[in-house]
Amino acid sequence: MIGTDIHAAKLLLEAGEPVAIPTETVYGLAANAFNENAVLKIFLTKNRPVFDPLIVHTGSIEQITTLVTGMPETARCLAQQFMPGPLTLLLPKKDVIPDLVTSGLPHVAVRVPNHPLTLQLLSSLSFPLAAPSANPFGYVSPTTAQHVQDQLGEKIPYILDGGACNIGIESTIIGFDTMPPTVYRMGGISIEQIEAVIGKVLVQTHSSSNPRAAGMLKSHYAPRKKVIIGNIPQLLHRFSEENRRGEVGVLSFMHDYGCPKQVILSAEGNLNQAAGRLFAALRTLDSLPLSVILTEPVPDVFIGRAINDRLKRAAAGQTHTEDGEW
Repeated sequence: MIGTDIHAAKLLLEAGEPVAIPTETVYGLAANAFNENAVLKIFLTKNRPVFDPLIVHTGSIEQITTLVTGMPETARCLAQQFMPGPLTLLLPKKDVIPDLVTSGLPHVAVRVPNHPLTLQLLSSLSFPLAAPSANPFGYVSPTTAQHVQDQLGEKIPYILDGGACNIGIESTIIGFDTMPPTVYRMGGISIEQIEAVIGKVLVQTHSSSNPRAAGMLKSHYAPRKKVIIGNIPQLLHRFSEENRRGEVGVLSFMHDYGCPKQVILSAEGNLNQAAGRLFAALRTLDSLPLSVILTEPVPDVFIGRAINDRLKRAAAGQTHTEDGEW
């Protein structure tokens, strides 16, 4: 069921049920982070492996401090600059956070989402919410309530509809056990923005198994169709026969390549607009009778780095990049 009733969502969460919630990044599948049985329902609903940790959402920086044993000054500076917002901090957890949430790891990923409905919901609860993206594990993340309904509607009791997500790509995850700190997932806050606040950071965004933080698996955010990344004109020439049969889809940054089944992320070349449209575009093309989706990297700066990261993972395990593009 899709609706805007915060009280109904609150009652379900207090009863240990999972509820889909809107954030500025993507829709999350939320449950009481203190309740192991409720958290287990997230893993079962998504068919998510228990070695992939979850992100905990709170309503304020102050609430984060009640869940962790310490917050370094660099983390505090980033929190003050970017929260609420698409930033997740990886910090040593207190025992109040069940091991199931962190996949047995000693650190918990925490953030304050920047969405009015979810902030209002969080302020009404006596517990934080564990919430990965509200989609089957490994598939494209949802950016509207209807995306959630299409994939999980029969498995969850309520979807809190907050409209389309305005960032449209997951949060950036950063940890502080290294010097300099390490970014484990690129996302809505760019590396450039982070380094402007705390200086140089390391970037480690892939893990073949047992990831340290959510969203680190190499193959992730993937549609069912084969995705190939490279020079689109060259790829269209290679797949000319399939294109004549109408079996080729194109996902481009800003150029029109004349393919009948094409989605342009931003005709103006706006990276933020492209990020906001990325997952919906992948879903649209994935719904068509295609044999392949051809795409290209965007400029690898600011949020473009996160877009390219998601494109690479969408293609991982299928056919990887072509023509030496990356």
